[in-house]
Amino acid sequence: MGTLTVGRTVVDLAEVDSTRTDLVGGKAAGLAALVRAGERVPSGYCVTAPAQEGATETVGVAVRREIVEAYRRLGAGPVAVRSSATAEDLPHASFAGQHETVLDVRGEAALIDAVERCWASLTGERAVAYREATPVGGPVAMGVVVQRMVEPAAAGVMFTANPITGCRTEMVIDAVPGLGDAVVDGSVSADHYVLPEGRPVEEAGGCLDPHRLAELRAAGERLQRLAGAPQDVEWAFDRDGVLWLLQSRAITTLFPLPRAPRPGDRVYLEAGHMQGMLRPFTPMGMSAMRVATAQYLESIGVPSDPFGHPLIVDVAGRMYLDMTSVVRWGRVRTRLPAAMTIYGPRVTAALERVLEDPRFAPVRGRPFRWRAVAPVAARVAPGLLVGLVGALARPRRARARAMRAAAQVRHDSRPPAGLADAADRVRFAMAVQGAFLRAGMGDMLGPIYAMMVCRSAALALLAGVATESEVDETLRGMSHNVTTEMDLALWRLSADAGEHRDLLLATTPAELAARYRAGALPDLGLDEFLALYGHRSAAEIDVGVPRWSEDPTPVFAAIANYLRLTDPTQAPDRRFAAASREAEAKIDELVRRARRTRPVRAVGVAFFLRRSRALAGLRELPKFTWLHAFAEMRRQLLAVGEELYGRGLLDRADDIVFLDLREARDAVDGVDLRALVGDRRREYARESGRRSVPGLLLSDGTVPEALAPAGPAADGSLVGAAAAPGVAVGRARVVLDPGEAHVEPGEILVAPTTDPGWTPLFMTIGGLVTETGSPMAHGPTVAREYGIPAVICVRDATQLIRTGQVISIDGAAGTVVVEEGD
Repeated sequence: MGTLTVGRTVVDLAEVDSTRTDLVGGKAAGLAALVRAGERVPSGYCVTAPAQEGATETVGVAVRREIVEAYRRLGAGPVAVRSSATAEDLPHASFAGQHETVLDVRGEAALIDAVERCWASLTGERAVAYREATPVGGPVAMGVVVQRMVEPAAAGVMFTANPITGCRTEMVIDAVPGLGDAVVDGSVSADHYVLPEGRPVEEAGGCLDPHRLAELRAAGERLQRLAGAPQDVEWAFDRDGVLWLLQSRAITTLFPLPRAPRPGDRVYLEAGHMQGMLRPFTPMGMSAMRVATAQYLESIGVPSDPFGHPLIVDVAGRMYLDMTSVVRWGRVRTRLPAAMTIYGPRVTAALERVLEDPRFAPVRGRPFRWRAVAPVAARVAPGLLVGLVGALARPRRARARAMRAAAQVRHDSRPPAGLADAADRVRFAMAVQGAFLRAGMGDMLGPIYAMMVCRSAALALLAGVATESEVDETLRGMSHNVTTEMDLALWRLSADAGEHRDLLLATTPAELAARYRAGALPDLGLDEFLALYGHRSAAEIDVGVPRWSEDPTPVFAAIANYLRLTDPTQAPDRRFAAASREAEAKIDELVRRARRTRPVRAVGVAFFLRRSRALAGLRELPKFTWLHAFAEMRRQLLAVGEELYGRGLLDRADDIVFLDLREARDAVDGVDLRALVGDRRREYARESGRRSVPGLLLSDGTVPEALAPAGPAADGSLVGAAAAPGVAVGRARVVLDPGEAHVEPGEILVAPTTDPGWTPLFMTIGGLVTETGSPMAHGPTVAREYGIPAVICVRDATQLIRTGQVISIDGAAGTVVVEEGD
């Protein structure tokens, strides 16, 4: 390997150090790696990134001389001149098509012009926009690759994994006669080939015969082994039939594979979006969920690894559940699509495609041994049944019992006196979630199951009389809901803070939060609010995420939104009271309609609807209660982080959340994990920018919903799932993070997902649209209670809808229509 000296203008590709992307750029480094591996690459050289300094407008004399001399040594024939930016062809950012490529360049003057065009493309509009959307970190410079021009008989692009479906066992090749840039720029229809792994290459027509397809597949396999990841390869066959490799870089659009998957073909369901969790979990957050699962299984008599369970699979920091056994269970699989409708139409359609896949054909028998399950059922069922029946009989007493259980969990989540040793803190963090399991989880779940039974019974009795959305209208304005109570408490705080309106509206939420922590704000009553609700936040099921008590920025953002409300009739407390009256009126209406044709059933309708309403407010209580244990777990881990930081084992105290519980224990024992933390912080930052997460995923990387992508409805509307009935028309407000969201009263909130940490925004909005979710998830539940129309599971809503556009949503039909552009 040659040595590249900083400041040298030109270096032969064969001499490039492929680790010095900072000097030659990603494309040159990738080509050098191919040359070193013995692959056939057109000869050429790289004009290094430092050569651009001082020569961005016109090439300096010395730089020009070196470029031309190298061109002459190359034979002075036709060449390809291609950009090679230092942030190009990265594993997470390809910059495909963002920088300049000039083919068939002939002559010295044309060469210099082509080099200048490559340099200028670094600051071109499309490249700058790409960098803003895909941050690469640090300054970016431009190298330029000059190579002999291959005169191709056929050329194109090969992906060693299917870039559309994500399948890692298929190669995809697009080819055209002549130059391959027609494939890249999409100006012609290319011959398309899909090569499944392990199958012989057959005659498929087009410009490539089976021999050339087989040669390409073999090259793709070599390049993927060399890079250790699926590759995007540009290639050309010359007129003598010789294969030349022109580029190989990582495919950046693939969703990552499951970590340490179980053997065989598996099906995974993304579960985080049910809790409004679209962003990645921190490693500690994922570890906490694994421990919670293990402790729950232990509580019902199922032995489990204290650090987790194979049911939970980490994929790109998202929490997936292994559904393979259920999908292959012959007696259940046919009913699965209907059961999965709560996950939205995209997941349901994807599941139907999975059921058609022969790899997931049904197997005989059950996916479990009844002798193992029966004792567990016998242990769990009686308590739930007693709670359910008791809630049906005496809902007020059931509510009181649930509230006592919640108070007990909060008490039991407190650490013992004198807890100071770091190892003891980690042990407490591992055990604290047990407080939720010990202190009467059944007392909280029984009433919720009773509510679900009542709702289903009412729907059955009202068949042909009322729609499901009409039944859901009876659950508006629910009392006894801790999330609703939280939002109304914040509204009252905002109303009482009217004398400080100018301060709260003219100062950014982040600055207000900083002043609050410094004790430099007037008394707004926030201490009391945070004492009750400071353990909450957006993405709150991730113990690695700061709570409102640590960073009240989102709370101040919500206060500012409330203060912008000037119409007293739209005040949240009035809207909530009106929703409650409308729900009671709806119950009376449905009972009257049932009585006209089914007098006897009308009695049952009245009973079940009123029981459902009496109990539905407890829907939010278990999670709200569980979060007390999470908040205490986080406090103890941050204290451990402070100690490890003081010992020089972490660079920051909150680095602790980028370890899992097992690793935290190792760090306390003196293991230096700072390098691991740095890698995970960078990965977390990259994954936090991911806008699309598949609801279903196969172990080979296939995203089933990509097999049959759903487009807009015929009338141009966007189709999602009904979540909260009603129709709303208003200007859209696209919000990706509620932290400092500015939402005007009456606007329709368009978000990737929602959880209770978002709900303070609900109090003044006119409607809700999300990309993920379930009708039974927390966000849609609260939307129904507030009487806000909501449509969920609208694919790419935050990209297809822009802030300021007038949109109309139909929460019963599950549709969104863009009425006017911004």
